[in-house]
Amino acid sequence: MTRPVLAAVDASVRSRAAAHWAAQEAGRREAPLRLLHARPFLGRKANDLVALDDLEAGARSMLDEVARELAAAYPGLAVEHELVPDAAIDGLVETAGQGQLLVIGTRGLGGFHGLLVGSVSLGVAGRATTPVVLVREGRPEPESHEPEVTVGFDALEPADAVLEFAFEAAQLRGARVRVVHGWELPPVYGYAGWVPVETERTELGSLAETMVAEAVAPWREKYPRTLVLEDVRTGGGAAALVEASATSDLVVVGRRTRPLPLGTRLGGVTHAVIHHAQSPVAVVPHA
Repeated sequence: MTRPVLAAVDASVRSRAAAHWAAQEAGRREAPLRLLHARPFLGRKANDLVALDDLEAGARSMLDEVARELAAAYPGLAVEHELVPDAAIDGLVETAGQGQLLVIGTRGLGGFHGLLVGSVSLGVAGRATTPVVLVREGRPEPESHEPEVTVGFDALEPADAVLEFAFEAAQLRGARVRVVHGWELPPVYGYAGWVPVETERTELGSLAETMVAEAVAPWREKYPRTLVLEDVRTGGGAAALVEASATSDLVVVGRRTRPLPLGTRLGGVTHAVIHHAQSPVAVVPHA
């Protein structure tokens, strides 16, 4: 049985935007859509202070309403829903493994004008073992452009899971893939004020381009009909990914699953892209 595409929903406008994005993605993947609503009170016993039956009825009514809206908007799509009796982050992280990916809505102004990504979005993206897609509310449709999926790539530590997700997403959309690799000058140039000559910059840049080309070659072969653009530049990858997000249908970044002293968390580039990208952002966990 095909695993569903999951979407976290509540009564907010941003969650409706995410639910519609998830419905479209489920259609592309020929998968059912499952709506999730996580609330901790659903797992508690009734008491004199809270009418839990009324709260649960309200949650179910909201889910029914969103399910009807999506079923009407996307005929033929199988839509189901589920109440998750746990706090939002814990409940969604645990439930995410049931699906191919989890879609969650988030606020945001785009560009570098504001940091408005919610704590739930960040918490889920930083812990889920399934890819998490964060969808901003109110993003205007890009002007006429060729469909494109942008993926952040580290040539020094390539992650197959991230590239596979990006190429698969592009194939589903009939889109090209832009592989972005940002490289920095070796730290030695920062010591004692050393300034590299132009030939050194050129050599380092050529080395980075060669590394990217070699790492991407197997994916070109696996997806021969997908146009691939290799975007190698100095200055780090975050700014390049944010810039590309203005005309991308999706930006794909990775998150390592190895345990850290303070728990699993997002890397610097992924964190910056989540906050500032204008397009939906897929965070793909990898070893």
